[in-house]
Amino acid sequence: MTASNRRLTQQDIARMAGVSQTTVSLVLNNRADADTRISPETRERVLRAIRQTGYVADPAARRLADRRNRILGVFTYEAVFPAEDADFYHPFLLGIEERAEEAGCDLLLFTGAGAAGGRRRIFNGDSRVRLADGCLLLGRNVDRDDLARLLSEGVPFVSVGRRDDAGAPVPYVGADYLPAVRALVERAVRLGHRRLAYVGPGTGAESSADRLRGFRGAVAAAGVDGIRVPTAGRTPDDLLDELAGAGATAAFVEEWADGLAVARAARERGVAVPGELSLLALGTPTRPARLDFTGFRIPRREMGRRAVELLAEVLESGGTPQELLPCELVDGATLAPAGD
Repeated sequence: MTASNRRLTQQDIARMAGVSQTTVSLVLNNRADADTRISPETRERVLRAIRQTGYVADPAARRLADRRNRILGVFTYEAVFPAEDADFYHPFLLGIEERAEEAGCDLLLFTGAGAAGGRRRIFNGDSRVRLADGCLLLGRNVDRDDLARLLSEGVPFVSVGRRDDAGAPVPYVGADYLPAVRALVERAVRLGHRRLAYVGPGTGAESSADRLRGFRGAVAAAGVDGIRVPTAGRTPDDLLDELAGAGATAAFVEEWADGLAVARAARERGVAVPGELSLLALGTPTRPARLDFTGFRIPRREMGRRAVELLAEVLESGGTPQELLPCELVDGATLAPAGD
């Protein structure tokens, strides 16, 4: 293993042997392309580097290496590719890039150019999605018609984020929100909170629906009161008024921005957070924040890496893998016993 204890890649072996990654791949697969001849000396250098490092071929890389182009497409439904490290999509893309590099694949970014009305769609008058061996989908709201067509036409793809069926099951890797939300509700209940509120849309994207479902199930299981406070068209003062009117002592906020806004409004009114109102964030911040929320971390980088591995399985078997990765609980400083 390397000093950073990460998995050795074909690029590492190529650097050690002083050859290209393509040459390493050809040696590992014990073959030569039509226009490539590998000398015995070069082959031996590669094999020596493999023996010295104990390198073992990556199963996902072996699957992807069998594809003709070794190109993976990435399509996003929002124009949010990172302008800075704090962008929400940045960790997903880091994980995708890392895993694709380890597998010896290039990435091709699809922007949905030519989509009518500026709305991004995979399929439009000049769709080029089939240039890639397979595609990874990113976006809060993925077009249902696109999903149905990808499935019906047999285009290999994996969604980063859980997706409901679109005429057939959708291959995806997502975050396992239900147990994470349940664990936070249980923490609040143990601290004496009996009137809990869910602040956020809770509808639309699957990620929103999953979090609301987790909240409702956990509240029912704990035998405490739970209310839903929609955020659309509401000011922070509106939200704070509704929370106070309902007697909520703990608010589970779907979006970090809403949580920060409510905390700011509370501070301006002299309402102590978390002394009088506990705030729990159901996700990961996209930018550094002064308020250290109690909540959980979405495994975005891990989801990106795993999406590449699942795409390799789809390319090999044509199956429909579906996985949910656990969220990591964050203690934070915004949850306190009720009435403190």
